[in-house]
Amino acid sequence: MLKAFYNKGLIEAGCDEAGRGCLAGPVFAAAVILPPEFSHPLLNDSKKLNVRTREILRNVIESEALSYAVAAADVEEIDQINILNASILAMHRAVDKLSQKPEFLLVDGNRFKPIGEIPHACIVRGDGIYASIAAASILAKTYRDEHMGILHEQYPSYAWNKNKGYPTREHRIAILNAGACEHHRRSFRLLDDQMSLAFS
Repeated sequence: MLKAFYNKGLIEAGCDEAGRGCLAGPVFAAAVILPPEFSHPLLNDSKKLNVRTREILRNVIESEALSYAVAAADVEEIDQINILNASILAMHRAVDKLSQKPEFLLVDGNRFKPIGEIPHACIVRGDGIYASIAAASILAKTYRDEHMGILHEQYPSYAWNKNKGYPTREHRIAILNAGACEHHRRSFRLLDDQMSLAFS
């Protein structure tokens, strides 16, 4: 079972992002405040769950959370301020959108910038430890996957409905054949050296 809280008695928001390692599309982030008694047997790090389970949990989280919000940083912002800062920016935006002000933030990972006076703790692999971070990971992942499905309709050759913008071999071959589009992150290495040599 995941831990319900870091500081008992405080209103805690779990924060996580999705899409940091992708070659295309925005980075999404979510912030979630769960009821103190919240528990669900399927809740876990979104990366350990299949699509159907993530969708089930998304509905549960959106129904039962005291407050939740999802936000993004776009490709231009990623290229301008780098992916780490863009991920933090997206998390800040999600926290700012919460209808209830948190007293403490639980952030997945090891880097964050404070939001005003709200104290925080960075938890490495926190999405597999704390329920609120796991919930945030699920919302960030499902909202981003949904967004990449919409972008796929615009650019079907990249198969974003399957790879979601991650650097799969198929995605990189599509970039090689069709070139990059406006949704690709120009600050990322879109083709690895071996592939560039093989097709040169």
